[in-house]
This record gives sequence, structure tokens and C-alpha cells, in this order.
Amino acid sequence: MGCFEISLADTIGVGTPGNALMGISTVDSSVAGLGGCPYAKGASGNVATEDVVYMLNGLGVKTNVDLAKLMLAGEFISNHLGRQSGSKTAVALCRVTADASKI
Repeated sequence: MGCFEISLADTIGVGTPGNALMGISTVDSSVAGLGGCPYAKGASGNVATEDVVYMLNGLGVKTNVDLAKLMLAGEFISNHLGRQSGSKTAVALCRVTADASKI
């Protein structure tokens, strides 16, 4: 039919890798979890790209994304906007690095 891609949104964030359809080749996410939907009451915002890449790496899925560089980009934009990163991975890994530097 000429369709290149179909986008299915999970606005309220209930989707998991275990219930995803087979054959997914594109995942939509947002660096540092920026953005969100004002129409979904209680929604926490967009899923952070850092978290998606970390999860996919943990599942053994090759993404060709350099997580360290991605986290630097997220930190840069978050600092520029004067807000904290929405990425759980970035927050956790930065905390581990900061704690390790105290040793």
C-alpha cells in the first residue's frame, strides 16, 4: 500500500518489551525525556532515549548508539534548559560515577 512506517503511541506508558509486536525496527523516544503530552492526565512525559538504549543493550539488542555520548547530549540540553534530566539511566550512572570519584 506504500506505507513506510506505522506509529503506535503509548501515551500513558504501559507498553513493555515483553508485549511488543515482533519486527519493530524504529522506536520513538526523547533525549533526557524532554517533552510530553498535556492531554494525558498523569502522564510522566516522554520516555528518555538513554533509558531505551540502556534497556535494549541489556536485552542484547544492537542499537549502534553510543550511550555515553547520548548521555552527554542529554546532560547538555538539560543544563541549557535549566532542568533535571528525565532519564533514570543518566541519573543513576552519573550518581555511580560521582560516588566512584570519591573513593
